[in-house]
Amino acid sequence: MALAMGVMAMPLSGCGSKSKSGKEAAAEGKVLRVGMECAYAPFNWTQVTEDVPDGSKAVPIYGSSDYAYGYDVMVAQKLADQMGMSLEIHKVEWDSIGLSLDANEYDCIIAGMGRTAEREASYSFTEPYYYRDNCLVVKKGSEYESAKGLSDFKGKNVTVTTQLGTGWVPLLEQIPDANLGANYETTAEVFMAISNGVADVALIDLPTAESALLTNTDLTIIVPDENDAFEGDKEMTNVCIATRKDDTALRDKIQKAMDDIGWNDKAKMDELMGKAVELQPAAN
Repeated sequence: MALAMGVMAMPLSGCGSKSKSGKEAAAEGKVLRVGMECAYAPFNWTQVTEDVPDGSKAVPIYGSSDYAYGYDVMVAQKLADQMGMSLEIHKVEWDSIGLSLDANEYDCIIAGMGRTAEREASYSFTEPYYYRDNCLVVKKGSEYESAKGLSDFKGKNVTVTTQLGTGWVPLLEQIPDANLGANYETTAEVFMAISNGVADVALIDLPTAESALLTNTDLTIIVPDENDAFEGDKEMTNVCIATRKDDTALRDKIQKAMDDIGWNDKAKMDELMGKAVELQPAAN
């Protein structure tokens, strides 16, 4: 993905001095360059001003006049502050988020990414900075609204969907007698497919579903009974920070910052996620 480059003004003082590029500053440990969708509320979203209802400030999106905020941005800011670094947010499409990391467009991914075995083959991961539950989303008032677990879909021939390039995709086949429908680039498109009747059931994470229901009142959430749920979905509950495979130094530096601020406490994580859901703009 090509990212727009902001025009940098040359300093007026200091004979022969030059502005450092983001890559140079990052190499010197002064800037934490983070990639995220900025379109995955409540983990991350885009807004047009820096103002946040609680008085906090959103972070400028690199090469853009917009700003980013959400759970991922709040955690990234905590970690950057702890490491004595400034924070630089890069907006990237989900399907190229790994490729852009490999291309050194930024240094880590903090984007609601589940740590899966497949991804661990290509990237280095911290311990989780959030633990999420997965859920199903269906149309309110539909015959599927009363489902309690996966077995309730047997013989229904439901059309199922989720977000492209995620660990949820292979899990869809566990829904009995399901028809695999189209998957979508963004979660907003996933929810729209349910609202429009293009698909019957969506598999997604609970915070994102709860966030979507704030504005999509025609949808409802099903959390499958633990004895009638997906097998092998635990990978998607561990939301971790990714660095390039060989950049274990940055991975370890971020992990130390997480440990230093005590970011291994699920109660703290849930409290901050609740705040993110409350602060999310209606447009997201």
